[in-house]
Amino acid sequence: MARRAPTPSSLLTLSGFGLACLAFAPASHAGEVYGSVGLPGVVVGYAHTVNQHLGLRVDAGTTGSFTRSRTESGIPYSVKFKYNRIGLFGDYFPFGGRFRFTTGLTVNDTALTLKTRFNGNTSVTFNQTTITPTANDRFDATVKIPRITPYFGLGWGHQASEPGLGFIADVGVSIGRAKLSVHQNLLENYPGILTQNDIDVKTGELRDNVAKVRVLPQASIGLSYRY
Repeated sequence: MARRAPTPSSLLTLSGFGLACLAFAPASHAGEVYGSVGLPGVVVGYAHTVNQHLGLRVDAGTTGSFTRSRTESGIPYSVKFKYNRIGLFGDYFPFGGRFRFTTGLTVNDTALTLKTRFNGNTSVTFNQTTITPTANDRFDATVKIPRITPYFGLGWGHQASEPGLGFIADVGVSIGRAKLSVHQNLLENYPGILTQNDIDVKTGELRDNVAKVRVLPQASIGLSYRY
């Protein structure tokens, strides 16, 4: 599996975001900048302490993209996954310490793109009809997470009265049902052989295999700096 790391431009954008947060941060050690790694990849953000039990945060994260070859529902694909998001969170510290519950919203640019790799040598069965697609045929698909999703999680950190470095950790989920879109030309290229029902059955198989996503997990660890 090949992985493409976040590009320099994306990292510069995230770094600029963190610096902008620092520039507008309030005084009295209520502000904190932080960075973490995990899912969704590299994350930078700003946290603000409201009181002993409440904090507010905004951050941005990216995984870059992953690409690999695999077979789904009998169809050979080149599969690309990307995961970018901005998070707006409220932290509740029930015991006044660093353990917290978190809720909020994530604004997502997250998708799984499947491009067919037909070569005229591999047969594929659609419902009960078998064909041998060529490079001119396609049965591509895209799986997308909703643009805005609610987030629920728990974690550690972002609450301290003294300036300096701290440890942070988060685990949670963004909740949203994935949507599958199929782009194909097989009905046009195989008239009288394939029917719409054949396409619908194969689409249903693909949906069951790659698009039954209801939650998008998030987990990360990192460091913060309070000033």
